[in-house]
Amino acid sequence: MSVWDDVIDQPTVVTTLDRAVRDQTAMTHGWLLTGPPGSGRSTAARAFAAALECPRHGCGECHECRTALDGSHADVEIVATAGLSIPVRQARELALLAQARPSVGAWRVIVVEDVDRLTERAADALLKALEEPVSRTVWVLCAPSLEDVIITIRSRSRHVRLRTPSAEAVAQLLTRRNGIDPQLALDSARAAQSHVGLALRLARDEGARERRRETLRFAGGIHNLGEAMTAAATLASIAGDETSAASGERDAAERTRLMEQLGADPAARTQPPHIRSQVAALEKEQKTRATRFGRDVVDRALVDLLSLYRDALMVRSGAPVDLVNADLGDQVRDVAQSHSAEQLLNAMDAIGVARERIEAAVPPLLALESMTISLQVKGVRV
Repeated sequence: MSVWDDVIDQPTVVTTLDRAVRDQTAMTHGWLLTGPPGSGRSTAARAFAAALECPRHGCGECHECRTALDGSHADVEIVATAGLSIPVRQARELALLAQARPSVGAWRVIVVEDVDRLTERAADALLKALEEPVSRTVWVLCAPSLEDVIITIRSRSRHVRLRTPSAEAVAQLLTRRNGIDPQLALDSARAAQSHVGLALRLARDEGARERRRETLRFAGGIHNLGEAMTAAATLASIAGDETSAASGERDAAERTRLMEQLGADPAARTQPPHIRSQVAALEKEQKTRATRFGRDVVDRALVDLLSLYRDALMVRSGAPVDLVNADLGDQVRDVAQSHSAEQLLNAMDAIGVARERIEAAVPPLLALESMTISLQVKGVRV
């Protein structure tokens, strides 16, 4: 067993990070891990932190490894962004933390899972800490690509790039680690386009699989303006339902925990001002988190929809490639037959534009309506 077991299909990355753990001449104070969503950036970052703290360089079994991997180690700080951005206040707290020597381990490791979400002022605060490295403190920064990180931070970090793992590697991980049926694991890995977290959710949750199938039914099934408006509203509703399901219990638990910490009576009709202010701050943070999660859910639905048009284009062109939606072969062939290659490419462009608009804070429903209008089937071309 090793901390690197879950860093799948990344032999070069594992070799680079493992060498740094074992050879101080290969070590540096700042690391930047990039890779597409689902490539395992956060998993690799946590494994690296665990290996640095482990007396045996990442055995995966000792107390240091287990606590570092789950984020409870005293000298490992994991920053997983819940909101739309990382504020300057949090960046300053991290910079201050970086000045402290490790308390129980060999290193103080600060993992920032979404360094691309730093605000401009937060990036400046973090940059100062990287410019003045402290002995025994290691920064492990994660982002989708180099272009998502400001150049001054990039220049002060060693870059390690992860690739998208194969669907087969993801399926093997789900079977080995989570006991998922091999065929279901492979179908889920392909549907998730090798995103480990999404593949696991699809494999475990029939509701998630059904929501995905409902989204894909719109491919090739929009024939007029009314159907386009209905499709956009349905897509927005699916995303809203998933957001509510994901955040409802967590929000309530956070509120209960806050009330307990403040010694407040949750059944009281009114609360003192200092309690009301802290509850209001929590609710604001939860709303921001839900906004980000909702955008991510919509974007994921659009990626799923894009995958079906891509599959249809591959079938129409006769390209010898594996289909993302191999389990929906009949639907893929129907879309391929009812669209010309040009229409399929235009549909893919329309989905891409919608994703860009939502990322730019356009209200999702407006972006979806514009997209579904463009997805109307103009006529059958075979």
